[in-house]
Amino acid sequence: MATGIHSVTDTRSQEFAHPQVQAAWKTLDCGFAPVAAVFEECLYEALTRFNQQQLAAYIDAARVIGKLGRGPEPLLAFLEEWPTVVASASGDQEPLLPQVMGAIRAMQKSPNSKAITPFLQTLAAVARRLQSVDQIGIYIDIALDLMVRTSVSIHGHHTTFPSPGLPHFFDLAPRLLGLLSTAGLKSWTDYGIRNYAHHPERQEEYFRLDSADSRAVLQRERHGTLFADVERQLDLYLRALWQDSQQLVPYSTAFDSQIKSVPYYDALGLRVPDVLDDDRGVSGLDRYRAVLAHMVGHRRWSKPQIADNWSPFQRMAVEFFEDCRIETLLIREFPGLRRIFLALHPKPVEGACDPVASSCLRHRLAMLSRALLDPDHAYVDVTLNAFVARFHAALGDGESSTNEIAQMALSYVTQTRRQSDQLAKVFFDDTVIDYRDDNRQLWRFIEQGDEEDAFDEERKLDRSDEIVGLPPRHYPEWDYQSVTFRPDWVSVYEGLHPSGNAAVIDQLLEKHAALAKQLKRLLELLKPQDKVRIRYQEEGSELDLDIALRSLIDYKSGSTPDPRINMSHRTDGRDITVMLLLDLSESLNSTVAGSQQTLLQLSQEAVSLVAWAMECLGDPYAIAGFHSNTRHDVRFHHIKGFSEEFDDSVKARLAALEAGFSTRMGAALRHAGHYLSHRKADKKILLLLTDGEPADIDVDDGQHLRADARKAVEELAATGVTTFCLSLDPKADEYVSEIFGRHWRVLDKPEHLPQVLPMLYASLTA
Repeated sequence: MATGIHSVTDTRSQEFAHPQVQAAWKTLDCGFAPVAAVFEECLYEALTRFNQQQLAAYIDAARVIGKLGRGPEPLLAFLEEWPTVVASASGDQEPLLPQVMGAIRAMQKSPNSKAITPFLQTLAAVARRLQSVDQIGIYIDIALDLMVRTSVSIHGHHTTFPSPGLPHFFDLAPRLLGLLSTAGLKSWTDYGIRNYAHHPERQEEYFRLDSADSRAVLQRERHGTLFADVERQLDLYLRALWQDSQQLVPYSTAFDSQIKSVPYYDALGLRVPDVLDDDRGVSGLDRYRAVLAHMVGHRRWSKPQIADNWSPFQRMAVEFFEDCRIETLLIREFPGLRRIFLALHPKPVEGACDPVASSCLRHRLAMLSRALLDPDHAYVDVTLNAFVARFHAALGDGESSTNEIAQMALSYVTQTRRQSDQLAKVFFDDTVIDYRDDNRQLWRFIEQGDEEDAFDEERKLDRSDEIVGLPPRHYPEWDYQSVTFRPDWVSVYEGLHPSGNAAVIDQLLEKHAALAKQLKRLLELLKPQDKVRIRYQEEGSELDLDIALRSLIDYKSGSTPDPRINMSHRTDGRDITVMLLLDLSESLNSTVAGSQQTLLQLSQEAVSLVAWAMECLGDPYAIAGFHSNTRHDVRFHHIKGFSEEFDDSVKARLAALEAGFSTRMGAALRHAGHYLSHRKADKKILLLLTDGEPADIDVDDGQHLRADARKAVEELAATGVTTFCLSLDPKADEYVSEIFGRHWRVLDKPEHLPQVLPMLYASLTA
């Protein structure tokens, strides 16, 4: 007799009423009581889907799974879920079953046998997502690849440890496939394997979606229109069409569980989803436009109402009516919005809700909302049509008001109220209008309670929560081993550099007065010279006599004269913008051989002179410095902005320069390029002054940061920014050409920096 925690009797001698069930049970040869309890129901379901040959294969596969020694759970999962898997894959079992059994055998032969149960338990949900034998096969291949590449062997031993991430991968697979295509899932999985194959704890975090890395890569691989890709377009849309400059703040939809997030706005900005799919013939971008237009309409025309004395049902009706008033006014201003609103607005079927079994209030309000926007709604309900007419009469050619519409909504609730509206079961089909916000700003509460969450209160920060500087900007970092970017890998914090004594810089300029005189003569040659005449202008500053005489002759001879008889002038000037970027790492504190000065002091002198030279030429320029303390803390210090003059405030920042920490060069180059790329100029130059190669304390592979810096230089070149490096490192020849190509120079004698840097600038901008 088989005994244990799962059975107390010999279930292999289980008697079933139907001979076919009895024969199948005998073939299964199973001793688990939980399996015996459900076997008959499972087999009857299988009989409705499989022919005799398929049924035999199903029972044989179940028999193999029952003998794996993993208890009843994997067998129960297979028996209960397999018919659903096959149905989801168009009823095609023959090619699918061998793939699944092959995956189970591979896991059983490896130390990953514990992953068999979550694999089978989630397989039906995965199949419902993928709906294809080929796609399910790709999913299985991805899982096996993860298993093989993350099962860690100990050098010198035959022991192999199971893949830490595989069980979590199976647990999350249905959710992941709701967000990603199989191609996106493979990319997401490959990233985790490449970066965490030998870090079990971090690998578990990645495949549980607990790490920032995991979520960032998931976001990158998601389908649909990403907010990050259209943020600039949406910001321009708000400003140009609606004259609204409110900040846009995305919220994540990737990790919603039961409760779906809804757009809303508050004192901190307009909150929108981080991704929207094309839906109902409307592009993701147009869906964003609909969301923003609706919220802007509320901000423009809605007035908050006192909600304490109104029931939740009454407030719901007010919200539906007010939403329709806002959208009607929006459509009047931009008629093209009607197509988008109607495409996204559900079409509730009249009579679809049974008032005896469910609360139909939402259904009635959704029908009314559709009718208020759609002249061709075709609903025949007398009360509904009466309120549609009343609504449009109230608006007329004006705007009406929130108060007037609220009274109309309360009247509607009074006339249509039913006892069944109080039922706990609410009819939701075709009632969710997902482009509308949650209307939290439509209400004011006299008494503080739980439901309102103080939506109407101004949000204030405690002194302890004040933000110093700007929030970090995240940049990717290039991984040369995987030939991919690590998304949002580096955090760059920027701010104004602290100030010191501006007189120090004046003293440095006075110290190099002789050099300044030589520079001045050179700069006079580089300055914009004479004006250039622009001829053939219909309107200009003066008459072009040659063209005017020719036109007069044409007129006298009966020909059509050339009307472009004027000319104007422009200065033959330079169109150059420069960013001077200083490496402020710890090594700048070292003393120059044969001198009592540090590299930092020499850099201050050189930068002061080159800033003076730029001022003489009139070129727009900015000065900034950087250093880093791991990827989580890269500091970018603004010393002079493009719009600032080289005055005492800038000199004070320059005088206070301090050096410390490390040199994460790629992130600093990208951030400097972010500012340069938005400048309008024919020539954009990023001039980097550094004394060493890229390095940071959290990176052991020296090649990694060099490859990332090279990639950053390539990215800047693609945006029209030329990057030039002046290095004070005598060993820089070994790596500087790898990063900057031909745009570099190594200064063997750092003490000559104050003379060399201004001359280098002059040659670069000549």
